[in-house]
Amino acid sequence: MIGNLIKSFLKKSRINFFLNELKKEDHIASCRSVTTSDNDVIFNSDAIINNLQNNPQSIKISAKSIIEGEIQVYSFDGKVSIGENCYLGPNSKIRSAESIIIGNNVLIAHNVNIIDTNAHEIDVLERVEGYNNFLKTGSFNQKGTVQTSPIIIEDKVWINFNAIILKGVTIGEGAIVAAGAVVTKNVPPYAIVAGNPATVIKMLK
Repeated sequence: MIGNLIKSFLKKSRINFFLNELKKEDHIASCRSVTTSDNDVIFNSDAIINNLQNNPQSIKISAKSIIEGEIQVYSFDGKVSIGENCYLGPNSKIRSAESIIIGNNVLIAHNVNIIDTNAHEIDVLERVEGYNNFLKTGSFNQKGTVQTSPIIIEDKVWINFNAIILKGVTIGEGAIVAAGAVVTKNVPPYAIVAGNPATVIKMLK
């Protein structure tokens, strides 16, 4: 009796394991289908790719990078380019309505937000109209007066958890963005920035 229960349990466990593996493979294939990514790019099972343009050229990911967070380009515009040996941590979000370029060997921790757009209109009437249009169509399909500006993150940058990178900034090579920092201005190469808004607290050798 007990032996039969154990056998049944093991059989169900094996079936569930193989079903989960198939789901993972389907998920990875889905991520690859909407990106231009090297074969050795790793998409974690929690990775989310929202390519609202359905154009794989809009999201490019280079060799040996690991994606555990979310990448999104808007339907009206947006491009994301991630270099080699990069890491995008869990629950981190990269959202582009213009251009976000990330160099090589960039580490992005969990719960980071990198966004090159205000996402909504400044004028209140336009904002209400834009949101009502979203409710009707299910997407923000027109840029209108929404402000956007490119983001550049150069090689060997380290962005700590809960940091926010806003539109129009360049983070210089080898810089470190401290946990919880809100980056609104350019960061010099090999600087450590912290705070809201982020300011230079130390220069690295």
